[in-house]
Amino acid sequence: MSLRRTPLFEQHQALGARLVDFGGWEMPVQYTSILKEHAAVREAAGLFDVSHMGVFEVRGADAEAAMQALVPNNIARLKDGAGLYTQLC
Repeated sequence: MSLRRTPLFEQHQALGARLVDFGGWEMPVQYTSILKEHAAVREAAGLFDVSHMGVFEVRGADAEAAMQALVPNNIARLKDGAGLYTQLC
């Protein structure tokens, strides 16, 4: 079985990431050294590609109302089959 890749996979590769199997996804675990990356995050900022997380589907008669209560975005504006990046509150 081949590993799935996020939309940022090619960027991770271009930046020299060491890629590993992370729950079936080919994800970066390190770019330079742990110490350099630790210092960079402490002195500036760090990012983590979360595009492989949180994909789920909600169905049923009350699905829209339930999701409206859980997220800060307006679920009603979504079209069938569309997705939305948001937070669960």
